[in-house]
Amino acid sequence: MTDSPNAPAENRPSRWAPLVYRPPTDPWLSHLHVDDDLIVLDKPSGLLTVSGKAEGLEDCLAARAEGEWPGARIVHRLDMDTSGVIVLARNAAAHRHLGMQFEKRQTRKSYVARVAGRMAEDEGLVDLPLRCDWENRPLQMVCHEEGRAAQTNWIVTAREEDATRVELMPVTGRSHQLRVHMLTLGHPILGDPFYGDRESAPRLQLHAETLYLRHPTGGAWHGFHAPCPF
Repeated sequence: MTDSPNAPAENRPSRWAPLVYRPPTDPWLSHLHVDDDLIVLDKPSGLLTVSGKAEGLEDCLAARAEGEWPGARIVHRLDMDTSGVIVLARNAAAHRHLGMQFEKRQTRKSYVARVAGRMAEDEGLVDLPLRCDWENRPLQMVCHEEGRAAQTNWIVTAREEDATRVELMPVTGRSHQLRVHMLTLGHPILGDPFYGDRESAPRLQLHAETLYLRHPTGGAWHGFHAPCPF
């Protein structure tokens, strides 16, 4: 049986079987910062940012935030299995201001990841364009003909016996960018059910640790930090 992420669904190994959606509930929401313009939360692994289309996927960070702060609006997203810092806007003006920062790549983000194997180099840049693998959605793939530009800076912060801890600093924000880029280096992120091995860790070893942005009121830079849980 093929183990390729580009294999047809009927040929994929059993680790591709979707897990039952049981989002964590304790805590219901983890607040990092709240003011009149924005809400900054520490999203847990296993919680959708927005609701899914299928039945049973209604519970999500957006719905929980709306319940506590009516009118809260998602500005950007984290994959369900990724944890860490995420910001929401509390009004239309803040939503436009924050959304423009993400669109123009004015925010600064860093992630912590544990990847398979010991990386030989200490740092580098992955510059490979990505597009959706339409036959195997939601997978993404490298494509030099049709892909959108995608760049990820990485720095090794610690080496283990058979794994490496890295800091990832994406320049762009493509779907699954960090996961695919680490895979192309031959070091898939541990616990990744799409591009690696779900059984290699109890969860996806990817965490959005820091986010720097300009506040919608006044434009001053603010930094937010969520300690890595693994």
